[in-house]
Amino acid sequence: MKQRAPLTLAAAAAALAALTGLAALTAPEAQSAGSKAAASRMPVERSLLVCPAPSSSDIADTTYTAFTPAATGEKAGTPGQGSARLLGATKDAKPVLEPKEPGKPFGATAAGADAPALTGTADGSLAPGWTAQQTTKVSVGRARGVLGAGCTAPGTDFWFPAVSTAKGREDYVHLTNPDDAAAVVDIKLFGPDGPLKSEAGTGENIRIDPRSSKAVLLSSLEPATQLADATAHVTTRAGRVGASVQVAEEGVGADWLPAATDPAGSLVLPGIPADATSVRLVAFVPGDQDADLRLRLAGQGGSISPAGNEQLHVKAGMTASVDLADLTRGEAGSLLLTPADVKKTSPVVAAVRVVRGSGAKQELGFVPATGPVGPRATVADNRPEENTTVLALTAPGTEDAKVRVTASPGTGGGEAASKEVVVKAGTTQNVTVAPTGGKGSYALTVETLSGGPVHAARTLSLPHEGIAMFTVQTLSDDRSTVSVPRAAQDLSVLTR
Repeated sequence: MKQRAPLTLAAAAAALAALTGLAALTAPEAQSAGSKAAASRMPVERSLLVCPAPSSSDIADTTYTAFTPAATGEKAGTPGQGSARLLGATKDAKPVLEPKEPGKPFGATAAGADAPALTGTADGSLAPGWTAQQTTKVSVGRARGVLGAGCTAPGTDFWFPAVSTAKGREDYVHLTNPDDAAAVVDIKLFGPDGPLKSEAGTGENIRIDPRSSKAVLLSSLEPATQLADATAHVTTRAGRVGASVQVAEEGVGADWLPAATDPAGSLVLPGIPADATSVRLVAFVPGDQDADLRLRLAGQGGSISPAGNEQLHVKAGMTASVDLADLTRGEAGSLLLTPADVKKTSPVVAAVRVVRGSGAKQELGFVPATGPVGPRATVADNRPEENTTVLALTAPGTEDAKVRVTASPGTGGGEAASKEVVVKAGTTQNVTVAPTGGKGSYALTVETLSGGPVHAARTLSLPHEGIAMFTVQTLSDDRSTVSVPRAAQDLSVLTR
């Protein structure tokens, strides 16, 4: 029986990896004859994504794009040994999008306010690195603008710095339950003076029925208090959900605010547009120790501290904000937050609210702090028109980094194109790569080849009647592989 233990461990780990397909699995190392067995990385066998309901506007036009990068050595367009589909988040929903081939993006469209939230799964060769994006354009009205959202894996804990309950703002937390059991959610708000107690417990025990979606207006949780800048913490008591915040601001526009990366002592907020007329940083410390942060902008030539805003003090349990005005001054960059004293580090979450244009021609977007792209990351729904798509790459550390950027064929054809880029330490480089002869939207994949960590964001600009409508999506590690321990001994011993 002892001889069977390594096989059982490996089989159990592989089964768990196939079931989750969403995060790296680290299992204890099997041992035999006093030696440790090495773990190997295997492609995930199943991925799950959740997309929020795109808009409440009757004149909204939404584009969905789904993409799985081709495996190394595999040509785009090779039929996949698996399946993938996005469908409405209801029990009887029909598929909206069903990709068939790795390396080739697939698109669909929807119009009006009836477009539902989506859930979707991919398995087999379509699972590793599966990415989906929804882009909505609303031409007029309170919620006018370009609203972009990368579909995400469901989870149990989300941070949203830069939300607001102020007059003129409507911030809705969209909660989507992809599972067959109900989810129960809590939403807590933190302002500049600490936590707010929601009226009559309205932020607690929010039920999300199986395979359904619900939108919660943040200002309804505490109607008596108006906060220009706040932080929302979304957690589940039961089940898991996809969570995103849709923001509409009177006279300024609308966009999605994605969840920020997990609390950390140092953060990167990549890809702030060059022509930003207003940049407002919002930060929050979840722990019990204050944080003193050093602020730097990483541009093409290096990193500088913004004059007059070199540091930010954030009290524990409270939301802090600072207006950085036209921080980028005509040069796209990334905001770097690091401890002012490396011996005193407190985990922080952060995001920036970005405005382009002025007066009646303003448009807003958000850039949350994000983790590095890791081995590989992808963003879908990029457009081939000139100056429409800009990819920002940032190396925040002290080491240069080398990456490969690949543009897939478009949804309407074309040939993939790629280039290798060296990102100098402490800088942000803007890169434009598009497929040769491509038509329709395409995907951009970033692979780290060598050097230090790289953070990335894509700005998609779709101007309308003089308004610089745009949306920014950050890129994160696609977690396309999981770590699976190898059997510690020759399996032939089982037949002896």
